[in-house]
Amino acid sequence: MLTLGSTSITVVTVIALIAVGALACAFVLRRQVLAAPEGTPKMQDIAHAVQEGASAYLNRQFRTLALFAVVVFALLFLLPGESGVRVGRSIAFLFGAGFSAAIGYLGMWLAVRANVRVASAAASSGAAELRRQLGARIAFRTGGVVGMSVVGLGLLGAALVVIIYREQAPGVLEGFGFGAALLAMFMRVGGGIFTKAADVGADLVGKVEQGIPEDDPRNAATIADNVGDNVGDCAGMAADLFESYAVTLVAALILGKAAMGEQGLVFPLIVTAIGAFVALLGVFITRVRGSESGLTAINRGFYVSALVGAVLAAIAAFVYLPGSFDQLNGTAELGDVSGLDPRVVASAAVLVGVVLAGVILWITGYFTDTKKKPTAHVAATSRTGAATVVLAGIGVGFESAVYTAGVIAAAICGVFLLAGGSVWLALFLVALAGCGLLTTVGVIVAMDTFGPVSDNAQGIAEMSGEVDETGAQILTDLDAVGNTTKAITKGIAIATAVLAATALFGSYAEAVTHALGEVTERGTGLVDAMINYEIISPITLVGVILGGATVFLFSGLAIDAVTRAAGAIVLEVRRQFREHPGIMTHQERPEYGRVVDICTRDSLRELATPGLLAAFAPIAVGFGLGVGPLAGFLGGAIGAGVLMAVFLANSGGSWDNAKKIVEDGSHGGKGSDAHEATIIGDTVGDPFKDTAGPAINPLIKVMNLVALLIAPAVVALSVPADANHAIRIAIAVAAAAVALGAVAWSKIRADRENAAAESAATESPAAEPRAEEREAVPNGVK
Repeated sequence: MLTLGSTSITVVTVIALIAVGALACAFVLRRQVLAAPEGTPKMQDIAHAVQEGASAYLNRQFRTLALFAVVVFALLFLLPGESGVRVGRSIAFLFGAGFSAAIGYLGMWLAVRANVRVASAAASSGAAELRRQLGARIAFRTGGVVGMSVVGLGLLGAALVVIIYREQAPGVLEGFGFGAALLAMFMRVGGGIFTKAADVGADLVGKVEQGIPEDDPRNAATIADNVGDNVGDCAGMAADLFESYAVTLVAALILGKAAMGEQGLVFPLIVTAIGAFVALLGVFITRVRGSESGLTAINRGFYVSALVGAVLAAIAAFVYLPGSFDQLNGTAELGDVSGLDPRVVASAAVLVGVVLAGVILWITGYFTDTKKKPTAHVAATSRTGAATVVLAGIGVGFESAVYTAGVIAAAICGVFLLAGGSVWLALFLVALAGCGLLTTVGVIVAMDTFGPVSDNAQGIAEMSGEVDETGAQILTDLDAVGNTTKAITKGIAIATAVLAATALFGSYAEAVTHALGEVTERGTGLVDAMINYEIISPITLVGVILGGATVFLFSGLAIDAVTRAAGAIVLEVRRQFREHPGIMTHQERPEYGRVVDICTRDSLRELATPGLLAAFAPIAVGFGLGVGPLAGFLGGAIGAGVLMAVFLANSGGSWDNAKKIVEDGSHGGKGSDAHEATIIGDTVGDPFKDTAGPAINPLIKVMNLVALLIAPAVVALSVPADANHAIRIAIAVAAAAVALGAVAWSKIRADRENAAAESAATESPAAEPRAEEREAVPNGVK
């Protein structure tokens, strides 16, 4: 029986204190951001409208998800396991969900206050270089607050569980990771639908049909667009990276306990604790020097902090770990690893993760940066129309997906070679590589938040009309940098998701092995096929196909949801221009609140379907086909997920920056046919890069965690000679009915509501919002 010694408990306690210190640093950075000037009264009025809209949306979203969380909390009690672990797992689920929600809300709350401060910095007097430096510092430190909070809450939650539950901590942490991943997926999908519905609607009617600038105050969708940047990119991405942090830790602790025993349970916590120092270093060394690009400064800060993280992790490995596997007390059969030094392989695995992050940063930047050939090529195709822009962007996405997936695969192969062919050790080292990548998570979150804050700042500046030409160009440059950093962080988040899912794959195998060990007499017939992991088995291959198909279905649902919501926005904005001609002459104020209300309603309506699909698809496959096909299902989801997510993210990023190239004067500039073509490409890419693509990351982890949680129950109902197959089949049929029924009902209901919205928009003025929707309308902008 594994027990944690006093030294390990002391180390974990110190890690918990480091987590508290990270939260304290986040508080200090927050004060620095809020101390910056807020700009003119008109800027502040616009910012307050965005703040109210974002807060109203997230408050309603959390109330919608609270009931779902309570139901899952109760269902976790029904899973097999010791009573103490079941209770702890359910409570940890609530903490994981709560921490994920808190991170998302914090990201939104600070971003909607930092955006006006960045706009104010660009509008201030002084040299252009100083204004650019100040704006970039405020935007990056806003992300630093969220990044330090991710590190602090993730470490604190994991460390407290280990201190309280000791050797039972991995089982309890399954709930913590599941709660974080499930809520992050909801926030990713809901926020993504909100932001892209508003963005697409604003572009199609405002920029294409009316020929007015992107953030022109005459466009009724502008406030909703700025709100969406915060609830989608800030809140959603922050929650996504937090759950990546939590889930990777969960997988590392489960596999570490099996591979290395006590030291394997604690060492992943040490590696991620180093991330607190790395994040702080990255935030403070990222400064724009002179006239250099903001992207250059951000890349420099990332690479320096990543290198320091790798060095510190190696030092920690040689201090904490023994020099031989014989001195470790893991429970898994590792095979012949006598020639390996645990300190060396652990350090090398962390280094692989850090290098992987850097390589993906470079690849994603190459395919999406305005100054690199692929995106320049997409912009050049605008001279021949929107169709060629769309085709070129798709080509960029497909090509970049291959390179990114190949690099991730190479990293996994490298880790396997480090393990000397030992599968169990290799799986743990994959988890450690994920922890190594996440030593940079604080800087990654800062890079991501930089994007929407800069985008919002540009919107506020344009709507207020109180920023001079130099300041407007500064904000345009920062926005272009933000588009690239958002694409880069999406790529790194995808790599993290794949490493975490691969490690969870190993955790699933460990859970199945443990459950099979408790079966005294196995059944015959189909049972052998149900527990067969060989890919050549037809039923296992069926699982692989279903896993890949689920990723495609999920992506299609997300894009369809944006299409329906954006259609409603287009009709509403058209109605306002048609019925209120004074809007174009600045004599009438648009009804901004109506658009915010539509985005809120439609995005919340779509929340249930992806969650039910992610939770019930693995249940249907597992109980219907067995643990072997369920393993194939997870493998198919990981393979299809990484390719789909990279394709969607990089295609969208390339289209977005291709539009920026044209707007900066190339190929005819603003108002030209080429500009209109790139706007169409950008609207296609919006749901790609900000809704469907990012949501795949938590999707594959949610499905892996569901599989991990239900594995003992699947074995208990399918493998023993006296197994109750009728109950097993009934569970599978019910799960499939829930998942597919949710998809069908979502489409039926959406068609009905959109038909009603189209009728209302074309035949009569907009009605007052219902009482329960009224709170989503920002005060002062209705």
